[in-house]
Amino acid sequence: MARKPARWYFSFRSPYSWFAYRDLITAHPEVADAITWIPFWEPDEHSERHLSQAGVEFPYTPMGRDKHFYILQDTRRLAESRALSMVWPVDRQPHWEVAHLGWIAARTYGLEREFADAVFEARWEHGADICDVTVVEELGVRAGLPLGTVKAALDDPAIREEAGRALVSSAKDGVFGVPFFIVGRHKFWGVDRLPLFAEAWRASQPDRVTIPPVVTLPAAELPVLATADAGHAGGCG
Repeated sequence: MARKPARWYFSFRSPYSWFAYRDLITAHPEVADAITWIPFWEPDEHSERHLSQAGVEFPYTPMGRDKHFYILQDTRRLAESRALSMVWPVDRQPHWEVAHLGWIAARTYGLEREFADAVFEARWEHGADICDVTVVEELGVRAGLPLGTVKAALDDPAIREEAGRALVSSAKDGVFGVPFFIVGRHKFWGVDRLPLFAEAWRASQPDRVTIPPVVTLPAAELPVLATADAGHAGGCG
């Protein structure tokens, strides 16, 4: 059986994915260029049907109040440590397909990195509503996409099929929150695990002989894997 490529799961919804994205492309650009990028989001009814047909149940529960307040504090610290200006957005009518299917469409043009740049910056530095088709359409144009690409992606069977495969892949890989990194049999959850993932990826290359690191946590620190909200500060759904 062929070995699956190293990959990371990200979500435009997640501030920790934003931090991981910035760290990945600035501190580990060769890793960013070599691995597979897979979006992860809470599905709408259309995507839910695809998951159901594949026999997959999406692992998500709403975030608790105490965790929400903690994350507000924690993300401020992480943003300040990276000299980033952060604005927490208000998601009044969440529809995460808009941005994530838009990213899949951008990938068909080879503009997925430009699109990710635009969406992450708009959401986390300016508080933009990335569930608004008009907003994300403008971001897509800024990234170089033809006008109408994002809106069309929502009803494009091929894009929808690719989106479904991404969500099914996340379930098969045991993804319960983002950012989530995988190389070989090694899995790493949270932005704080990115350096370990990057080293494991480098060690997995044919010209390297270093043994990939294995992270062992005390039992009391192991996260509950039941839902995408069962998180520590370095990763969230």
